[in-house]
Amino acid sequence: MLEHRLFGLKLVLAASLFVAAGVCPGQEAGTAPAAETSSDALADIIVTARRVEERLQDVPISITVFNQQQLSDRNIVSAGDIATYTPSLEVNNSFGSDNSTFAIRGFVEADFTSPSVGVYFADVIAPRTNGGTSAGNGAGVGSFFDLQNVQVLKGPQGTLFGRNTTGGSILLVPEKPNGEFGGYVEQSAGNYDMERTQAVVNLPLNDEIWFRLGVDHQTREGYLNNISGIGPSHFNDVDYTALRASLVVNITPNLENYTIGTWSDSTTNGDYPKAFGYTPGSVTDLATSIGQQIAATSGNFYNIANGNPYAAQDVRQWSLINTTTWAIADNFTAKNIVSYSQFRQLQSSNIFGEDGSSPLPGPPGSIAYLVSINGAPGAYNVSQSTTTEEFRLQGTPFDGRLTYQTGGYLEVSLPVDGFQAYYTPELVRCTNPFTFQCTDVIGQVLGEQGFVGSEQLSATEYRFHDYAFYGQATYKILDQLSVTGGVRYTADTTSGLGQVLAVHFPMPNVPSFSCELPSPLVTGGTSAEVMANHGLCDYIDSQSSHAPTWMFDVEYKPINDVMLYAKDSRGYRQGSVNVSFYGLGNWKPEKVDTYEIGAKTSFLEPIHGTFDITAFYNDFTNQQLQVNEVACTPQQLGTPQCPFLGSPAAGIANAGKSTIKGIEIDSSISPIHGLRIDFGYAYLDTKLLSVTIPAPPLGFTAVNFPSPVGGQLPFAPKNKVSVTPTYTLPLPENYGPISVGATYTYQSREFDTQTAPPGFQFLAAEKNLNLNLNWDKIMGKPFDLSLFATNVTGEKYFTALSGIYTSFSYDVAYLNPPTMWGARVRYHFGK
Repeated sequence: MLEHRLFGLKLVLAASLFVAAGVCPGQEAGTAPAAETSSDALADIIVTARRVEERLQDVPISITVFNQQQLSDRNIVSAGDIATYTPSLEVNNSFGSDNSTFAIRGFVEADFTSPSVGVYFADVIAPRTNGGTSAGNGAGVGSFFDLQNVQVLKGPQGTLFGRNTTGGSILLVPEKPNGEFGGYVEQSAGNYDMERTQAVVNLPLNDEIWFRLGVDHQTREGYLNNISGIGPSHFNDVDYTALRASLVVNITPNLENYTIGTWSDSTTNGDYPKAFGYTPGSVTDLATSIGQQIAATSGNFYNIANGNPYAAQDVRQWSLINTTTWAIADNFTAKNIVSYSQFRQLQSSNIFGEDGSSPLPGPPGSIAYLVSINGAPGAYNVSQSTTTEEFRLQGTPFDGRLTYQTGGYLEVSLPVDGFQAYYTPELVRCTNPFTFQCTDVIGQVLGEQGFVGSEQLSATEYRFHDYAFYGQATYKILDQLSVTGGVRYTADTTSGLGQVLAVHFPMPNVPSFSCELPSPLVTGGTSAEVMANHGLCDYIDSQSSHAPTWMFDVEYKPINDVMLYAKDSRGYRQGSVNVSFYGLGNWKPEKVDTYEIGAKTSFLEPIHGTFDITAFYNDFTNQQLQVNEVACTPQQLGTPQCPFLGSPAAGIANAGKSTIKGIEIDSSISPIHGLRIDFGYAYLDTKLLSVTIPAPPLGFTAVNFPSPVGGQLPFAPKNKVSVTPTYTLPLPENYGPISVGATYTYQSREFDTQTAPPGFQFLAAEKNLNLNLNWDKIMGKPFDLSLFATNVTGEKYFTALSGIYTSFSYDVAYLNPPTMWGARVRYHFGK
């Protein structure tokens, strides 16, 4: 199959070259531009890090920027891919690669907390979500095509971008419609049966109305081989379609309306973790045949053993964004940005990686579950809408010596389809968990160790409301000296309604229902009766908070090509709730105070280039950290601490105080004509100073903390480096530019999670080498050819661990992608 597709790609390329030579006489040879290696090409990158267009070298923020060509060269197709190439940016994919969350400078998003890194598309925050996994709150699939650039802003961005940006922000800036006809069609193919098609057209309808339409579709077979015979044969596949339509209406020369509509759908088998590190003789011997499973998958790093017959993942997202810009005067502009988006996810997976086998007897055809999450029939695991409204005034009075912006912001996130819901069988064997055809034979056997077999039905609704007012201004005291100050006041409310049922099985396939949360018992015994009485399990909780955030910096330019700056900023992440289980499900805001000094330089001699460096220190208090709650055992039931049995779960507590300090470097140099070297480096020194462990709530006997006091924070490697040399061959211009490039990345080991006390697990150091070759405007014709390969040395490592060792004496990990390679052919037309 793959050979046929690659042969077809060669035919397409040959036909394209033939057409270019014979059918496009209007394209003159010798028109290919020379490679840009001047300092202007390196220094004059335009960013929107302060909500206005500025030169990168004039912005006192540590930023890493990727243009569309760099994204394509690195084969970046999802938000998680960005982290591989960005110093200080890490990704946590402990619920699979499609559910990745970001960490910058050690600021991590734990289960159910709000993100610490804001992801923005066209100046609008990603849809807010709060579900059973870490889905949402980021860039959806298909977002990484037809972009001007991607900007990674490091450090708190709370003045202009709001709360929940304590770590930083990631800005995706799409290409905007313009008044020139043009576009491209692109076809890619590669290993693992990868096929990708992109097409974009920019169409000026008249002098005042411009339209742009794009589509991105990709399929790829999964690289994880399922040897269990249950469910799909491969995991971590790709199958998505994304559409984007943009319209610019120039109502008057001073009034512009810009509308973007996006839609994407990804339907795959999802990701699946691999089991490892088994200790024989543990309680897992009675729950599953995990030892045999690990032995069976050990022959191939990418072999896994799925135990969920319903394994699948479906992610759907769409949005509308409208921006109106009115240039009231030469130095005064009003801008209004309004948006509406929806995010839905349906996921079924065994999050502890078991293959469904068990040495204990059970009904014929039954499958063993340790902990599994399954989308409820007729519902989504995650289903949320987000509406935003922002009005902003910008001005540059006093002959441009003062630059200011001020505005108001409103964000409301609500349920879309009523309850979002999922089924979670735990320590049971089932022939059909959706109709409660289960037995708790595993839980009964393990009861002496404190485990109880059951199935949880979780239905939740969440509502987020955020209001803010902000202002920021830069005043040029002298031509070389400027000061910038800003403040934002934010008020947040998060509320949740949960209806959570615990289903026990006193006899095989005979369910008994009760409220999981401390509410009146449901008396029904059948599925119909329990649904009719589901409201008896209502559990309502809320968290409100309000806080100012601010920043102040001084910028000094001793010469035109050097800027020095010092900054003080406050960031804040809102409190929130989790109503899908009883325990530590309500937590307060956290805050960080950051102090930075930095320099941005551009130079011509002795080589062309830029060199930016930032040193920072963060004081992190009231930190939201994940803790593990130890449930009461059946033997303890009836004691004052154990009036009921809680379900073992991870909770959130304001338990920590940390310091984070480090250095970040971003540089681009052109030592000789045709050669460009991009370099990035980050050094992080993180330390968890103290922890206050909360008292266990009723139904639980203890709270364990899964991070070492005095040790480093999760997903914060001490060293991370990225080097990308690109060389444009010295060929005649009529050949078209041919460039070869490579990207090497390295990061040192990073702390991930606790094993058995006092042991802790670290993710091993990661290395990655990517190669690419680009031939643009082949022989002066409108065709480009690209070859790319990622992880060419075939490195194998874990990207995330589950931390379940303390419960089941083995662990599971998610795996990095193997070597990927492919080719692209692009035909571009118009201007």
